[in-house]
Amino acid sequence: MKILYWAVGLLVVILVLIYLVSQFGHSSFQKRGEQEAKKILSKAELSKIETIEKEDLEGLPDPVKRWLNFSQVIGKEKIKTVRLKQKGLMRTSPGQKGMKTTADQYFNTETPSFIWLARVNMAPLIYFAGKDKYDDGRGHMLIKVLSLFPVVDDRGEEMDQGTLTRYLGEIIWFPTAALSDYISWEEIDSRSAKATMSYQGVTASAVFNFDEEGRVSSYNCERYYNSDDGYRLENYHAPVWDYQEFSGIKIPTQAKAIWKLESGDYEYYDMEITGLEFNVNEIY
Repeated sequence: MKILYWAVGLLVVILVLIYLVSQFGHSSFQKRGEQEAKKILSKAELSKIETIEKEDLEGLPDPVKRWLNFSQVIGKEKIKTVRLKQKGLMRTSPGQKGMKTTADQYFNTETPSFIWLARVNMAPLIYFAGKDKYDDGRGHMLIKVLSLFPVVDDRGEEMDQGTLTRYLGEIIWFPTAALSDYISWEEIDSRSAKATMSYQGVTASAVFNFDEEGRVSSYNCERYYNSDDGYRLENYHAPVWDYQEFSGIKIPTQAKAIWKLESGDYEYYDMEITGLEFNVNEIY
């Protein structure tokens, strides 16, 4: 009986230690991420913000014009910074059960950049923290178990391309960025257009698909996929739906991130936007 009491007591101590370590790790990781987010937001000039006029849409492909009109950007302020909150289910390998995820993401559209700070719950008291960052044309992904022990710390050309294409696809949440000088558009047909983004020596493209009302229904691109054999280009597909209004602008609030692999579809992330603010300069 004494052995049982001792074992239970030891287990309680271990669980308490894990909890305390995880709380410390989360606080430290989050604080560093928020400092990086502040730096990204601070690069935008918010003292004078232009209003989008109908003439600003001239020269765009017709499906892109329909999208921006549907989104109600005309007469609205140009979006320079964004704070976005989301929740979802993440899978780190094909066929895996989704792990509950919450994340904050900050964007700057003047000098295109973002930081995504996520917490993914793997099991009770066990989680990993993730940071996906695109700044000054360079990408960086960092993943730490309990926010302390790194398991991924990737930089390089593949990350630069991958984070640029992520930024390009995610302009659906701040549509005025479609008018940015670093993005060019080419009509494919009445329901699709190709966007090409060039910034800091890196260029990539994505195809945006639209429904008859002008809503983006999905986007597709080639991104670098990190496999056991290293990075390789794979097709990436993101359907989006459930449009809602934020500050008078209509955006999709639900999306899936799907790798179209030779072995089959790998649904990496199912997500839902739970909060969105434009032209902010503070971390909340």
